[in-house]
Amino acid sequence: MRTLLDQATWPRREHFAFFTAFEEPFFGLVADVDVTIARAEARRLGVSFFLYYLYQAVAAANSVPEFRHRIEQGQVYCYDQVHASATIGRPDHTFGFSFLEYQPTLPEFLATAQPEIAAVQQAGGLCLSERTGRPDVLHCSAIPWVRFTGLTHARSFTHPDSTPKISFGQAYDHGPGQRMAVSVNVHHALADGYHVGQFLAAFQQRLDGNTTSL
Repeated sequence: MRTLLDQATWPRREHFAFFTAFEEPFFGLVADVDVTIARAEARRLGVSFFLYYLYQAVAAANSVPEFRHRIEQGQVYCYDQVHASATIGRPDHTFGFSFLEYQPTLPEFLATAQPEIAAVQQAGGLCLSERTGRPDVLHCSAIPWVRFTGLTHARSFTHPDSTPKISFGQAYDHGPGQRMAVSVNVHHALADGYHVGQFLAAFQQRLDGNTTSL
C-alpha cells in the first residue's frame, strides 16, 4: 500500500523541485557500524550473518519514512513497507537479483528469504523480474571481501530511479570488537543527511539488540 503526498503542503516541496532537476540527484556517504553484538547473536542463532544484518537494515529503513518515499511519474508516494532487492553471489562469481520480502520478525524473514536465495544461486543471469524491479524495495548489496571507505554505483540517468541503495562491506576487527562499513545512497529530493543519520542510528540500535525505542 502507498499514500500520495500532497506536495502543496509538503515541507520538502522546494527541495524536491530543486533536486529533481539534477542529472545526478543522488548523494551518498559511508559510515562504520559496530557489529560485535550482531555477529555474536547470528552465531548464537545459527543464522547467516548476511541475512541477520540485512533484516536489521530493512527494519531500520522501514522506521524512517523518507526511506519509504518514491517518485513515480512526478508524484511522491510513501509506501507502508519497503523490502530488499539484494544481490546474491554464486560460486561462479556472478550474481543475481533477489526479492526478499520484509517480515515483522527475523524467523519469518529467514523463512521466506532462504528459498529465494537458493533459487537465485541455482539460476543463471541477473534474475531480473517485476518483483526485483518494484519501486517499494531497497537496492542492497554486500562486498564482504573489501573494507571500503567509499563506493559508487552504476546508474542509468535515463531510467527514473529514486530507490535508496545500501551496500555492506567487510566486517573487520576493531579493538575488542568488530565493525563494518555501510554505504548509503539516497535521492536528495526525498532525503537529506539527517535522514541517513536516522537510518544509521536505527540500524546500529538493532545491531546492538536494542529495539525497544524503535
